[in-house]
Amino acid sequence: MSTARTWAVALTGVDGHMVEVEADFTAQTPEFRIIGLPDKALGEAVQRVRNASSNAGLDVPRRRLTVNLSPASLPKHGSGFDLSIAVATAAAGGALPAEAIRSTVHIGELGLDGRLRPVPGVLPSVYAAARAGFGRVVVPHANAAEAALVPDIEVRAAASLAEVAAMHGAEVEVPEVDAVEMPVSAPADADRLDLADVIGQDEAVDALVTAAAGGHHLMLSGPPGAGKTMLARRLPGILPLLREEEALEVAAIRSLAGEPITHLDPVVPFVAPHHSASPAALVGGGTRVARPGAIVRAHRGVLFLDETPEFQRVALDALRQPLESGRIEVHRAGFTASYPARFQLVLAMNPCPCGNYGVRGAECTCPPMAIRRYAGRLSGPLRDRIDIDLQVARVAASRATSGEASELTSALARVRVVAARDAAAERLRGTPWRVNGEVPGERLRVGALRLPVKVRAPLDRALERGTVTLRAYDRVLRVAWTIADLAGATTPGIDELGRALFLKKGLLA
Repeated sequence: MSTARTWAVALTGVDGHMVEVEADFTAQTPEFRIIGLPDKALGEAVQRVRNASSNAGLDVPRRRLTVNLSPASLPKHGSGFDLSIAVATAAAGGALPAEAIRSTVHIGELGLDGRLRPVPGVLPSVYAAARAGFGRVVVPHANAAEAALVPDIEVRAAASLAEVAAMHGAEVEVPEVDAVEMPVSAPADADRLDLADVIGQDEAVDALVTAAAGGHHLMLSGPPGAGKTMLARRLPGILPLLREEEALEVAAIRSLAGEPITHLDPVVPFVAPHHSASPAALVGGGTRVARPGAIVRAHRGVLFLDETPEFQRVALDALRQPLESGRIEVHRAGFTASYPARFQLVLAMNPCPCGNYGVRGAECTCPPMAIRRYAGRLSGPLRDRIDIDLQVARVAASRATSGEASELTSALARVRVVAARDAAAERLRGTPWRVNGEVPGERLRVGALRLPVKVRAPLDRALERGTVTLRAYDRVLRVAWTIADLAGATTPGIDELGRALFLKKGLLA
């Protein structure tokens, strides 16, 4: 009997930490203990490993077995350590060579029959192993395609513990078993949603293209049936496709959320939580294991909050910090997890609880206090972080039944958006920013990007009158630069700044 070592990965948010798994037998009263800050799910690995090993022909000797997960100060969560514990135990008992597993990372959950079950977070785990210099990783068969997305590391997939043991040189019989598969998710319908389907909302479509070109946050206000949701769901179709490293980030987050990953999807994610979502559902977290919330799942994509005033006030205010920093930190008693959260926010709201306030030909039954309370559910600081605030009206019957088709398709709009973003990227070369929506306000108010006094005059007067805050002032400048990029202009003029002020009219009214 001797001590055997192998490796696993502990995830804290999207960050992976290498964990050395040590197994040691001693000639004392038989017992199986796991030490090193395991959670309840990991503590239950004792029975899973014992039964799976027995069914794989790797009987655990009746001695005292201690499994240590090092570093001991790092909390470990979940069932993804099962395979590494079983392999280290088998090597410590002499069933397979200890040298064969010493430099290999093992990830996977065990069934009692010895089959390997998929686990969430394999992609960031394998990425952490590759970054730490490991050359080989063993994963469940269902996670093979996901793990293979990480370059420069050998991925070996297995359906059972016996297959893994034989892979390392153990003399065991490998039974033919049906590999546990991941559930198949329905394909996204983003490619089937085209901007050409939007009729009679030219102003709103133009604002949507502007928001896409500059990465600006957008709020659509209007009565039910005006097309707010229809417009928001077409925003991903006109945004540029993700680069490989960005698609890998998005896939890693989806993996943490437990979604099946088979390839890198270049289309930006679109997340639309229900208005009954709790603050934890938006931000993420959990009592024992951190899970990404809607804010994190929308990273590099679009977060759409329909019926925004119906969300809890505390949930909406939780958006403020990631909107500024592009990250969200989840603090719990046992852990702290940090996630990337750089998303484009789209809000949609009715003018009042019944939706008919100010609508021609409709009767609003809401008392004035209810209307004010409804609009006040969006705090001033959150409204201040919205770049474009647009009123959307219902389409007239004459246009809805005219049979006319929009000339601007999603494909054409994406070409315009990409061209505008390329112009902004060229102007921002040598800086950490790529789109106008990311540029700090002071860079637009001073230095080379400062606009002439004559152009800024209307915006300066609005700031002096108090109708815009300094944060809103900066956001108007960002939108003005985006409008200039869409128009092919080298710098915004009075017309572009006036248009940007118009798109911020929800705040100026």
